[in-house]
Amino acid sequence: MSNKVLVTGGHGQLGTELTLMLQEKGFETYNLGHQELDITDLDQVRQVFGEIKPDVVCHTAAYTAVDQAETDRDGAFLVNAIGTRNVALASEEIGAKLVYVSTDYVFNGEKKSAYSEFDFPSPLGVYGQSKYAGEQFVHDFHSKFFITRTSWVYGQYGGNFVKTMLNLAETNDQLKVVNDQRGCPTYTKDLAEKIIELFQTDKYGVYHLSNSGSCTWYEFAKAIFEIKGINVTVNPCTTEEFPRPAKRPKNSEFEHLALSLNGFKTVRPWYWAIEEFLNTF
Repeated sequence: MSNKVLVTGGHGQLGTELTLMLQEKGFETYNLGHQELDITDLDQVRQVFGEIKPDVVCHTAAYTAVDQAETDRDGAFLVNAIGTRNVALASEEIGAKLVYVSTDYVFNGEKKSAYSEFDFPSPLGVYGQSKYAGEQFVHDFHSKFFITRTSWVYGQYGGNFVKTMLNLAETNDQLKVVNDQRGCPTYTKDLAEKIIELFQTDKYGVYHLSNSGSCTWYEFAKAIFEIKGINVTVNPCTTEEFPRPAKRPKNSEFEHLALSLNGFKTVRPWYWAIEEFLNTF
């Protein structure tokens, strides 16, 4: 039983959810934000990990500003690549299992069907490249790891697409939402639950963790307003109509092959998850 768990990025959207769930399940939990742990400082990471001696490290800390990363390449790689190397090295030195939370942005989105864990990454932008570099450092420097790629994350804590849509609906009766990017919305509660289930095994490797099924951002927005009973007209548009500094993968739908091959249940459908979230949020 892995009783002592350290969460990096402990005050972020997933880190907060994960910390609360770990505490509820009786784990001795240390959630460290940037103020308590600078992952880009190898000496500090080694010192903190050496003092706490966790059985498991859940590495959720990341540089997540996708568009900003295009002009801040050094910043993105420093946190997502070098920071992850530091966490991997320090975790290995104390014999802790490592969960590294990665992203659908490691794929270029050109595949016509869902991406499995055995498809080769080919990231489009700096954010995806830096997260994939982090994955490679985990492979290189750690022996007991779970690389968990996720996508389109939302939940109670922090900013996300769902909250943005609800806020926009307060001042707009019509919205344009992109309809040519497809992916898997992921509820932080379901993601945290599956991460905890994974690290209590020794079935190491790369996993795609998201809610089941897929949709476009337009379909996701429509579902949000439908469930909440909000009368907003949502109009589909193309990615080209909303140019952004960073390219987004057109298709980042996940196949959950590693979960099924290793005997884990897949996560519930995305529509059920967003329904629960909106009814309790």
